[in-house]
Amino acid sequence: MLYFDTSALLPYYREEQASGRVEALLLAQSQPVLISHLTEVEVASVLARWVRTGDLDDAGANRIESAFGDDVRQGRFVRCQVEPAHYQRAVHWIGTRKTSLRTLDALHLACAEHHQACLITEDDALLHAAVFFGLDARKVTG
Repeated sequence: MLYFDTSALLPYYREEQASGRVEALLLAQSQPVLISHLTEVEVASVLARWVRTGDLDDAGANRIESAFGDDVRQGRFVRCQVEPAHYQRAVHWIGTRKTSLRTLDALHLACAEHHQACLITEDDALLHAAVFFGLDARKVTG
């Protein structure tokens, strides 16, 4: 099973360097891909930032938001809860002070670990942390 963090998910909805590989990976899955409820918040945040910075207009942001929502409703993605144990795990990993793991990325990592899923990311720091802590992870482009 795969768990996509937000950095790996967004190229499916907007043309980026990883878009073709993300699409191929998603289409090759015979079961839904895991995301967390946190992903929805991060997608909204990124879309808002892209509109503020002029990288995307409101209509484009609405199209991405709608397509993502449709994919969730249609079962392409299955949302997992961020549970208290995930927060504890994230605190533990960040508390080692051995990686540059950030708060929300640590929660994505904890969700992937809990579900024994391979973390798919385009974030080098998150990938490094996942490998450091012995989790199954890879980049879409790698």
